[in-house]
Amino acid sequence: MNVVEDYTGHVEPGGDAARRVLDRLAITKLSVGPMDNNAYLLVCRRQNEALLIDAAADPERISDLIGHGPDRPALRTIVTTHQHADHWQALGAVAGAYGANTAAHPLDASVLPVPPDFLVEDGDTLTVGDCTLEVIHLRGHTPGSIALLYRDTDGSTHLFTGDSLFPGGVGKTTSPEDFQSLLGDVETRVFDRLPDETWFYPGHGDDSTLGAERPKLPEWRERGW
Repeated sequence: MNVVEDYTGHVEPGGDAARRVLDRLAITKLSVGPMDNNAYLLVCRRQNEALLIDAAADPERISDLIGHGPDRPALRTIVTTHQHADHWQALGAVAGAYGANTAAHPLDASVLPVPPDFLVEDGDTLTVGDCTLEVIHLRGHTPGSIALLYRDTDGSTHLFTGDSLFPGGVGKTTSPEDFQSLLGDVETRVFDRLPDETWFYPGHGDDSTLGAERPKLPEWRERGW
């Protein structure tokens, strides 16, 4: 697996992974599967322990990303951001291969092919080594969609949004009520709480920052999607 160290937030389907290195956490992004799903491998630099966000597809490529040598990180946890099948096709294979615990929100857990070892709700935390991630429940794309927030010691803020927030809008919803719920949560639980410099990592496609998207919130509400 070739890993590009010049991180821009863009990876090609089936192409190289891209890594950014923070003070205490390394974040590696990989596009997998036919729907350009993003899988994110988070590695605590001090403890060499790993957490995977969305074992979406291509378990062999995810295994190559984790590595095969004696210095590979220990994969402790796999978090599924929501119940849609394109985000968990490799969950059983990767969890089984590494003996990793799995986590998801209870409202989406029953659909997953592997019963979660941990059920997480809004405000809960997960750890990877000595790094802590906060769970944010964003209701609307699915009942149990979650995002994960990481604050690094270098002062930067990083948010893994699943399919709840993308550059250009919130995730797909199937009713006006779900859209209002999702946009409301994204506004109050993300944009109202976090600074413009927050870098967010969606479930498909390129990354963005909250500052780049914040001016568009009224447009999103007006257009209704």
